[in-house]
Amino acid sequence: MGILDGLRSSLLGGAAGQAQSPLAASVLGMLGGGGLGSLVGELRQGGLGKIVESWIGTGQNLPVSAEQLQQALGPKVQALAQQHGLSPDAVSQALSQLLPQLIDHLTPNGQLPQGTGAEQGLAALRSKLGI
Repeated sequence: MGILDGLRSSLLGGAAGQAQSPLAASVLGMLGGGGLGSLVGELRQGGLGKIVESWIGTGQNLPVSAEQLQQALGPKVQALAQQHGLSPDAVSQALSQLLPQLIDHLTPNGQLPQGTGAEQGLAALRSKLGI
């Protein structure tokens, strides 16, 4: 299974696949316009620096728990949950599977993309995932 298949499965698969598709689109929308750097900053401030650096780097991705994400991204998790009629636990669980793969895919050279590179990467990813 390739990275895009894995992302598609994480974004759209599982029992809540229909509900996760709009959630996935919201998460990708959150990353546009400099949002990737902002999100990475929030994760670092939330105590997940070592974990998020593993996603950005070219080595093995460290796992993150739903609880860790809920602590680091509380307001974002709450907003996504309300927006999509899901529980915060369901959103943070989906994010724990999605974010490591997504950030890893958007940082193939081991660093955050600058300027239009990030936007182009997100647009290409949305197109390939069909969202």
